[in-house]
Amino acid sequence: MSEKKKKKSPTREWWDSVLFAVIAATLIRGLFLEAYTIPTPSMEKSLLVDDFLFVSKVHYGARTPKTILQVPLTHQKIWFTNIPSYLDWIQLPNYRLPGFTKIKNNDVVVFNYPGTPLRPDPYGGHAEYPVDLRTNYIKRCMGIPGDVLEVKDAVVYINGEKLPEVKGIQKYYDIEFNTNPNEKIFEKADVSVLARRGEGGKYFYRINATAEGLEEIKKYDFVTNVYPEILPKGDTSSIYGAAFPYNSRLFAFNRDNFGPITVPKKGDKIILDEKNAALYGSVIATFDLNKNAEFRDGKVFIDGQEIKEYTWKQDYYFMMGDNRYESDDSRFWGFVPEDHVVGKAAFIWMSIDRDASLFNKIRWKRLFNIIK
Repeated sequence: MSEKKKKKSPTREWWDSVLFAVIAATLIRGLFLEAYTIPTPSMEKSLLVDDFLFVSKVHYGARTPKTILQVPLTHQKIWFTNIPSYLDWIQLPNYRLPGFTKIKNNDVVVFNYPGTPLRPDPYGGHAEYPVDLRTNYIKRCMGIPGDVLEVKDAVVYINGEKLPEVKGIQKYYDIEFNTNPNEKIFEKADVSVLARRGEGGKYFYRINATAEGLEEIKKYDFVTNVYPEILPKGDTSSIYGAAFPYNSRLFAFNRDNFGPITVPKKGDKIILDEKNAALYGSVIATFDLNKNAEFRDGKVFIDGQEIKEYTWKQDYYFMMGDNRYESDDSRFWGFVPEDHVVGKAAFIWMSIDRDASLFNKIRWKRLFNIIK
């Protein structure tokens, strides 16, 4: 006669249910979909602060875990504390599972922020966290591996051709009026006013606007001039002028005039002359999967030996925010390595306006919008 199976206690059943839920949520989060919140305005007007979105891991292929000693369903800290949620004692090799598409120009991508060793980095980049726990950023991919990218007067060109701008890109303009305008015109056009001044009977407004918003403002007959706020080519003197790779002698790049540069592609070989070493040396030493690489005195060393040519070990991407003048992106810290890519921004499932009244908190028109 078989023994009667012992019934689980309520506590044991509760524990089994919680364990199953944690394992299932961890697998879904790691392999399929993960929820993110937009914390900053760097992608406005395409994505707004407090948009809640799902990021697809299956589009580009999910990464296998690298930092395995971690509290489940956390990122850098344990919830509501400043206590690290992980131990970096064990770091596994990083692999990417097959996806069903590649990153394309103008895709909106979530990635772990790499930072750059060429400037002080307060944002949780390569010096602070393992790859898979670096701070999550979301930007639009401008350049894919092998692309020759150039920004000319704030317009992006890829391989000599103008990259089509998506709806929602914002830039700064100075608008001149011959009368003091009612500021409701800016609200109606969904345009942000940054500064205002009067001078010699004229009124000047510095605005941050999409192309559509700018056209709405230009319809008024009391608009006399529009001045795009563009840094001249070679101007690296202002706080906005300094750009990657921070070598104005060899590369007088700024936020509005940058390049041309070639985005690194796996398998491509480069000659490490003075310019290429200055542009790519820190990337080779910090991100390209080399154990004993250094970039110092303008030269690249592997295992203590200076190298004169180099073959890339992984792909890289050039990312920019849609809010072009309020985004910390590849113009300022360089390329995104392939092993830092988290996934493709898929759709908005909730959007909250924290400044609105109680009954207008939810931005209903944004719910379940596909991200383009």
